[in-house]
Amino acid sequence: MTQWAIRVRDLCFNWSQGTSVLHSCSLNVPSGQFWMLLGRNGSGKSTLLRLLASLLQPQSGEIQITEPVGFVFQNPDHQLVMPTVGADVAFGLVEEKLSPIQVQARVQEALAAVNLLNLQRRPIYALSGGQKQRIAIAGALARQCEVLLLDEPTALLDPDTQQDLVLQVQSLVKSRGLTALWVTHRFEELDHCDGAFLLEQGRVVDQGDPQRLKQKLMQEPNGTM
Repeated sequence: MTQWAIRVRDLCFNWSQGTSVLHSCSLNVPSGQFWMLLGRNGSGKSTLLRLLASLLQPQSGEIQITEPVGFVFQNPDHQLVMPTVGADVAFGLVEEKLSPIQVQARVQEALAAVNLLNLQRRPIYALSGGQKQRIAIAGALARQCEVLLLDEPTALLDPDTQQDLVLQVQSLVKSRGLTALWVTHRFEELDHCDGAFLLEQGRVVDQGDPQRLKQKLMQEPNGTM
């Protein structure tokens, strides 16, 4: 029987001014898999991810998600708050009341997982965009998150760094048994996931094999998302 890391049933969300974003949106993400969320601007992708991360609250519907949950923003500068790499990765561990030795072990393990252990003392301002995104992911790993939610994490990166980041997440999912849901506009990123959802006007209208969805979208008149 399939184990689900994320289950969403009939989710509805409206902004306070009455603008409707999600309408009876439903989806399931299997545990230990890497899925992507596709759709045009305004389809509700980022809103859905924020609802899954409890950054927003739905008007109705049900969310079941395996915790802890890590969220990676499109712009890493919106979530990296400490002056150095090691301090930032350790920042999310404050509530766990770990000993300094335990914190250091978690930080080093997380940085090693994203291949940035040698940058532990590096100032955040001295990092590239791709390195910052990997530090944001390391922060989630240090907190031993079971689910990663990534909101267009390659949007501000150059093509080579985009490729590196999606391969890094794919590797983490497979090697550590994580579950990841990644919002994207890039067709080439679909080559690295286990499945994908297509959102239109606030609901899932298609899902499954990413290559089938890729071909379907590329054959549309404008061929873009």
